[in-house]
Amino acid sequence: MAAKREPRLVSLGYGRFARADLIYALVPLDPKDRGDGRRTYVHVEGMTEPIVASRSERAILAEIEAALNEAAGIPRKRRSAAKGQEKLV
Repeated sequence: MAAKREPRLVSLGYGRFARADLIYALVPLDPKDRGDGRRTYVHVEGMTEPIVASRSERAILAEIEAALNEAAGIPRKRRSAAKGQEKLV
């Protein structure tokens, strides 16, 4: 089992990052409020205002999950071949 370590940073877009374990809420913007790459409000522990992210909440959430699993030493899940496709190896 891999050693535990601090969770890595998650990209929020616009060159902004937040540590995965400090993000506590993702709020998708209403479609009428989107524009100029504005997609999601990211609430981060220790910050009074949310960060405006240019990535979707699903993309950010997937990256948070991967970062927290990596920090905990949990191996990545292997993707199985798509239905109807054969394994090459």
